[in-house]
Amino acid sequence: MSTSELLRLPPADDLEHAFRQLSDELWRGLAGRRIFITGGTGFVGKWLLVTLAEANRRLALGVRATVLSRDPEAFRAAAPMLAQIDGVDWLRGDVRDFVFPAGEYDTVIHAATDVVAKAAPEEIFDTCIAGTRHVLDFALQAQAQDFLLISSGAVYGRQPADLPRVPESYPGAPDPLLPGSAYGEGKRASEWLVAAAGARTNLRVRSARCFAFVGPYLPLDKHFAIGNFIGAALDGREIVIQGDGTPVRSYLHAADMAAWLWAVLLIGKPGAAYNVGAEEATSIAGLAHRVCEVLGVPDQVRIVGTPDPSRPVERYVPDSGRARAELGLSVPMTLDEAIIRTARWHRAGGRS
Repeated sequence: MSTSELLRLPPADDLEHAFRQLSDELWRGLAGRRIFITGGTGFVGKWLLVTLAEANRRLALGVRATVLSRDPEAFRAAAPMLAQIDGVDWLRGDVRDFVFPAGEYDTVIHAATDVVAKAAPEEIFDTCIAGTRHVLDFALQAQAQDFLLISSGAVYGRQPADLPRVPESYPGAPDPLLPGSAYGEGKRASEWLVAAAGARTNLRVRSARCFAFVGPYLPLDKHFAIGNFIGAALDGREIVIQGDGTPVRSYLHAADMAAWLWAVLLIGKPGAAYNVGAEEATSIAGLAHRVCEVLGVPDQVRIVGTPDPSRPVERYVPDSGRARAELGLSVPMTLDEAIIRTARWHRAGGRS
């Protein structure tokens, strides 16, 4: 992602959409809080910050937040409009061993992704576990009342091909014999640590199992399929799918994601986990063609792999019924609208 993209806030209509997903009364549940956030410079963290700032501006909530970052100075240089949001202070440190800031905090949000590019599986797993332990220790010392863990749909392991959408009650898990399960196993263990802390203390804990997203701040040149497809479409390049195009995914716009996360924190049942993701499913191949169609560009899609009929189709699609029923969330924006809004934001930033 270019520096020019990092410098900008999301579009006003995206912030409006996020704000209107929750009632003013619900947003006012944040009034006067002091919040500690890890992972504030990542995709999820940026959206938490900009939506918190929007609610703070509109409703004069008087919220203050401290954001943990390995390199706050570099983030300030790359994204001054985000780094200088009113009411936000920055703390340098690693999630596994940061020095606890002084004073009490009402709320702790552990949104660090725990994934480092090219990191060894052992490092990924250790960051999940050690980071969550350390953040929990801080939350208890700071006498926090609420704790939100940003977890992942990876905790379910491989979703059965005959299960259209995976609910929170699904008992599946990552394969413990595969090194590639480090992230999913780490998030499962993190959820257990958080639940155990909630059971033995007065800390109100909740977990948000995040799936796939699209929107401003999603890189167009990393390991995110939808980001790569949008980037190629905007550049007039061919979309190349290295696999067979059969895996099925769903994508929630970041504005909906942020609003859902705040709802989980504010009114989610303590001790519960909630899926955060869209239910509108599409294959990777179908997604590539759809990006071309909705953006009005030539359909240049090449699929390198060949489907193997003997292998079940890989799925990663949540059942979001619990979140919608218990948190009163409305149906999110469609995938087409999410693609259009994301492309519009990148075009406004100079992407041709």
